Amino acid sequence: MIVAVAAMAWTAGCSREEEAATPATAPAEAPAAEVENIENADKSATTVVPAPAPAETPEAAAAPNDAGLVTIIIDTNRGRIKAVLWADKAPRTVANFLRYVDAGFFDGLIFHRVMKGFMIQGGGFEQNLQKKATSAPIRNEASADLRNDRGTLAMARTGQPHSATAQFYINLVNNVSLNYRGPQADKIGYCVFGKVVSGMDVVDKIAAVTVRRSQVSNALPTSPVIIKSIRRAPK
Repeated sequence: MIVAVAAMAWTAGCSREEEAATPATAPAEAPAAEVENIENADKSATTVVPAPAPAETPEAAAAPNDAGLVTIIIDTNRGRIKAVLWADKAPRTVANFLRYVDAGFFDGLIFHRVMKGFMIQGGGFEQNLQKKATSAPIRNEASADLRNDRGTLAMARTGQPHSATAQFYINLVNNVSLNYRGPQADKIGYCVFGKVVSGMDVVDKIAAVTVRRSQVSNALPTSPVIIKSIRRAPK
């Protein structure tokens, strides 16, 4: 049920758990964890009615360095990716992501949606395609200063603006259509919270894998792309 406005139109049909909410495509989540509607939203779909934002709750400190950055290491079966998270620009989003990291939530999950020329998405499904239970959704911190440029990390979500939990994606190109354009549900965009600083060759290698249609994604790698672990980098 995750929908994002993608720069490219995709005509494949939505799976039962996917919800077409915009006339394009975007990183999406599913009812239980987050399936995505990135590539196959129905062109005739109507605009999603915005849901109220989650109530404010105290966020765990992200423990950034003096520059407001937290470095993480994403180890996959295709190689290592190093990224910095912008705790100063998206504090709630980074704190939420790090809670999953520190709990080992992502270990053994897969990149279940790989769309060459768009993005790679993961963090929601086991290798057997079972969705992993998550904590409550968070408020969308998307802003005009946080752009979905190549190499950035952002949160996938459903058609509701404040529905992101654990699924994330890495942009393969500058996806302008996913950026914040206003507070309305169809304009708020997808929250960027960090950027790859090394290992984009690994990201591009993942982007080049062969994919197939499945019950969780229309772009599931035929050979699993596994997130072996995500950890904070040693200081």
